[in-house]
Amino acid sequence: MAGNTILEAKNIYKSFSGVPVLQDVHFEVKAGEVHSLMGENGAGKSTLIKIITGVYAKDDGQIYWEGKPVEINTYQDCQKLGVACIYQELSVIPPLTVAQNVFLGREPRKGPFIDYAKMNKMTQELIDKYQFPLKPTTVVDNLGIGQRQLIEILKGLSQDSKLLIMDEPTASLSGKEAEMLFKIIQTLRSEGVSIIYISHRLEEVYMLSDRLTILRDGKNAAVLEKQDIIPAKVIETMIGKVVDESAGSKKMLHSNDEAEVRLDVKGLTDKTDRYRDISFQVHRGEILGLGGLIGAGRTEVVRAIYGVDKAASGEVYLDGKKLDPSPKASILEGIGFVPEDRRNQGFIPLLSTTKNVALTNYDIVKVQKTAISDADELSMSKRAIEAIDIRPADPNKQVGVMSGGNQQKVVLGKWLMRDLKLLIVDEPTAGIDVGAKDEIYSILEDLAKQGVAIIVVTSDLQELLRVSHRILVMRKGDIVKEFKNVEVTQSMVLSAGQGVEEEAK
Repeated sequence: MAGNTILEAKNIYKSFSGVPVLQDVHFEVKAGEVHSLMGENGAGKSTLIKIITGVYAKDDGQIYWEGKPVEINTYQDCQKLGVACIYQELSVIPPLTVAQNVFLGREPRKGPFIDYAKMNKMTQELIDKYQFPLKPTTVVDNLGIGQRQLIEILKGLSQDSKLLIMDEPTASLSGKEAEMLFKIIQTLRSEGVSIIYISHRLEEVYMLSDRLTILRDGKNAAVLEKQDIIPAKVIETMIGKVVDESAGSKKMLHSNDEAEVRLDVKGLTDKTDRYRDISFQVHRGEILGLGGLIGAGRTEVVRAIYGVDKAASGEVYLDGKKLDPSPKASILEGIGFVPEDRRNQGFIPLLSTTKNVALTNYDIVKVQKTAISDADELSMSKRAIEAIDIRPADPNKQVGVMSGGNQQKVVLGKWLMRDLKLLIVDEPTAGIDVGAKDEIYSILEDLAKQGVAIIVVTSDLQELLRVSHRILVMRKGDIVKEFKNVEVTQSMVLSAGQGVEEEAK
């Protein structure tokens, strides 16, 4: 049973470059309570948590711990209070062992030296208590993503915290591992530990929560008690009635099934069960939207199609020709790929626009004697700059210092220099301003008109409806819904991703 308030964040305000991301937000957690936090991408959840944990400084407002005002300026400040955070982004260090990761920075010592025997023993006690399928001495580099997420959870549990913050903790876990985590949460709650649970998965929130706070557009939208956490009500509150009536939240989809099939995916299955028996087609000139929650398997599927990661089984055909997917083969066959993490995977920040555009095109750049033609590289770069209005229009400008929108244009631009048949774009406008978004959408629409087949993976529901001719929704590694030739709303797509059925009109 939840007791007195342990943490209260009151009237929190935060802006970046003058743009408010949190406005007068209030959030509180009681002792022994599981208090969930939900909202669409960009609603302000992560910003609020980073303020509570000292990663960001708040612009206004006050945080109270056990009724007393406190200043949390660093993560160490929140640890001293008794707060631990299990972030969605893994912070484990692969070359170290499980035990070394769990107690990193807090290693038990014997004189000036680390007491490895004691550290392994302490880790084994935690593993036994929570029944995790891990060994203290295993090197993390040999473990899968799900087991690495369990190490993150162990790190949080090892600190004997009064408040544990879990950010999308099941995103990388298998069903069995997730069930294990749910039992741990129930145990911790019974021991009086408070938990802030952040998740896009409504069934988890419904099952675990004592209360639920929903943020929308950086503001409090609702605080629901357990009996009021009803799926349809939660979805409606997340999206907002006003948004639901806007032009961007509803669309009549039109797909041309008579156009020739460009991409045919048959039975694609992952060796670690992140997706199973995935089959679909994309037609010439069609933009197929791939929706679903974080961790649903969307990114993993498109990476397998392109050949970045290998699927365990299944077949991929392009224009009727069976492919053995690999980045090299995909490029030669006319498949382009814009990855989710554009900064680390899409371009090289220190290189110029010219060099970045040339990266995937050296097979079509002229060679003079034994050297690449600088003139040909420059000419190609100028064509890309003109084709999609890259700014500044300076071929020698380092891409790393450009705006997010222009960085994304550079990543797209390199593919426009080729005779594209299929373009895969993962989160095309993440971190991009509204004006640049429209430009990216126009580029995709123009490519489709030219006959290019396009797959767009996006967590932005308005974007999904804006660009798609047809929509597939994934959930827990499966395609669970197809929307085509019907009027579809954001709510319908979100409901399908959550496992809540809402019929098309």
